[in-house]
Amino acid sequence: MVTLLLTDIPVDIDRDDARRAAAEELSDPKYQAARPSGLEQFVQWLGEQLQKLLNGVSNVVPGGIFGVLLILVVLIVLVVVVRLRTGKIARSSRADRLVFGGKRQSADDYRRAAAEAAAAGRYDDAVRDRFRAVVRALEERALLDARSGRTADEAAAEAGVLLPNVAAELRQGARLFDDVHYGGREGTEAAYRALTELDERCRRERPVALAVP
Repeated sequence: MVTLLLTDIPVDIDRDDARRAAAEELSDPKYQAARPSGLEQFVQWLGEQLQKLLNGVSNVVPGGIFGVLLILVVLIVLVVVVRLRTGKIARSSRADRLVFGGKRQSADDYRRAAAEAAAAGRYDDAVRDRFRAVVRALEERALLDARSGRTADEAAAEAGVLLPNVAAELRQGARLFDDVHYGGREGTEAAYRALTELDERCRRERPVALAVP
C-alpha cells in the first residue's frame, strides 16, 4: 500500500493566481485595521523631517541637540520680552503713567484743584494735581516742551538737567505721583506737602546754562 503525502504532490500556481491570492489575503479587515491612518502617516513623516532638521543643525551648533534646544528657549524668551516691552501690555502700562491724560490746564488751575482736594481730604487727587502743577509750570516757563506723551519720570529727568539743585526732589516727586496714579497707593498729606514745597522751589530756581558743543 502506497501512502501519498500531500507534500509530495507538486503545487503549481502561476503568477496571476499568486497575486490574486495575496490581494485577497491583504483585504482581510484585520490587516486594514492595523494599517496606519493618513493622519498618523503624516505625523510620522513630520516627525522624521523635524528629526532630520535638528540633526542637521546640531552638527554645526556647539552642544549638539541640547545646544539647539537652548537656542530655541532663548529665542522664545526674547520674543516674550519684546512683546512685553513694545506690545499692547507695554503701551497700556506706559499710558497709565502719563502726567497729562487729557486736556491741559494751567499750572494755577492744577494748584487750585490740588488745594481743594487736600482740604476735602482727597489726597490722591491732591498729589496728582500738585505734581501736574509742577510739570505744567515748567512747560509754561519753556523749561519743558509741552507734549502729552510724557511720563512723570521723563519730566523729572528732563527738568533735572536744567534745574540740578532740585533734580533729586523732582525724581522723588515723580515717584510720589506714580505710586498714587498707577501704583494703587493712597495719597497722604505728607506727600501733598512735599509736592507743594517742590512746586515752590522749582518756581524760585533759575535754570543753568547748557554748554553748546
